[in-house]
Amino acid sequence: MRTLRGVPFLAAVLTAVSLTAPGPATGATSATAATAATDGSGYCARQERVRVPGAALQRTACLDDLTTTGLAGTPYTDLTDQAGLTAGGTRAPSGISGVQVDGYFPDSSRFNNTHGWRHDAQFVIRLPDDWNGGLVVTGAPGTRKQYATDKAISDRVLAQGYAYAATDKGNSGTDFYRDGARPGDAVAEWNARTTQLTRAARRVAAQRYGHAPRRTYIAGISNGGYLTRWQLENHPELYDGGVDWEGALWTTHGPHLLTSLPVTVARTFGAARDEDLYAAGFARGSAFLWPYHEKSYWGLTQKIYRAEFDPAYDPRCPGPTAGSTVEEILAPCPSDAAYDYARRPASVHRAVARVALTGRIGKPLITLHGDMDALLPKAADSDVYARMIDARGRGGLHRYYTIAGGTHVDGLYDTYPERLRPILPCFRSAFDALTAWVEQGTAPPADHTVDRPADGDVVNACALGGTGAARP
Repeated sequence: MRTLRGVPFLAAVLTAVSLTAPGPATGATSATAATAATDGSGYCARQERVRVPGAALQRTACLDDLTTTGLAGTPYTDLTDQAGLTAGGTRAPSGISGVQVDGYFPDSSRFNNTHGWRHDAQFVIRLPDDWNGGLVVTGAPGTRKQYATDKAISDRVLAQGYAYAATDKGNSGTDFYRDGARPGDAVAEWNARTTQLTRAARRVAAQRYGHAPRRTYIAGISNGGYLTRWQLENHPELYDGGVDWEGALWTTHGPHLLTSLPVTVARTFGAARDEDLYAAGFARGSAFLWPYHEKSYWGLTQKIYRAEFDPAYDPRCPGPTAGSTVEEILAPCPSDAAYDYARRPASVHRAVARVALTGRIGKPLITLHGDMDALLPKAADSDVYARMIDARGRGGLHRYYTIAGGTHVDGLYDTYPERLRPILPCFRSAFDALTAWVEQGTAPPADHTVDRPADGDVVNACALGGTGAARP
């Protein structure tokens, strides 16, 4: 198995990490002996007023540093669940004091063992002392949990003064498809939990600071990008805009994961050629990434999402669990090599339709997608979604930037620094462009490809560049 920065990436992602929370489940704990102010400002002020609406359990802590720099090694973040998402050398801020709230909403599933709670619908809310009046919400990428994007998203937005909230989406891990009573229930819950957390976090901010956020943004990676798209389509009243970092695409009749990945499984079993992958949307020039994705992503992703939407196709594989060892979990189902979504029963298409995107966004959205994405090829994903937005007459609300050399996880940059570039610095630039668009009326550059620079600090800097008018 390939190692990223000395961390066995997939083993880290697939391992359920149990963290024991210090102190009581409710009330406040403090990282230092400092005394909170009581006048509504300053160090951890008004933390005693913070009550998450609808939460079944919450733990409130006053912390000297809400960033991963200060929280590494504590129960207030999980570096293991962040493995592979950022490149080595990514600079992180520090010294952002404030209140952190961990907890969960009522839920019947038990996939998330963070803090030893064995309870899903877990969330984290961070409230910096020096607040800029804004809130950023996200959901976990992939099948990860609520701390997964702490380094990729939370650190910088906290340093900018935003409050931050993240959800585990209501189920996590490679057996997530077992959640719910009918096909599509688990993914449908992701959307509901994100809406629930956004509403709750807005009220929590009002409790802490004395007024609701003046601006609320949503952003996310992969499945978190899907959530960003879905929320801006279905609940634009909750947000002022969003940044979609290679969001997964679900459409009733395709394309989506179940139409692009079967050919990769067929390739694993010698039943597909390279040209078949190119025909499915995989980029020419990305073949150097295929061996890694074949071992680590393709078969696993196809089987667990097919089990979510189409469990009757092969009830024996993956069955009640994706596997008990890393090898079993990553192994593809042979039957998936012949999977043909278009020929599956109408009930399967209805299951996907429950979570499908339409392109009818109601607030500004910036989409980023790497041209070397070897899990969600942009030709079968964000290219399609941009056309969907245009078809709905919402192109004026959308910007789409292709990141030359970008792939699905930034950690692969450390293995191929001469061929790839991290997307994170471009995400940060896109977020700044979004806020300027919303708050100052400064339109971002028109859609274009962000070229890979020949020199400079590509890990920490990205100029979106580009000129010209946006598409109408």
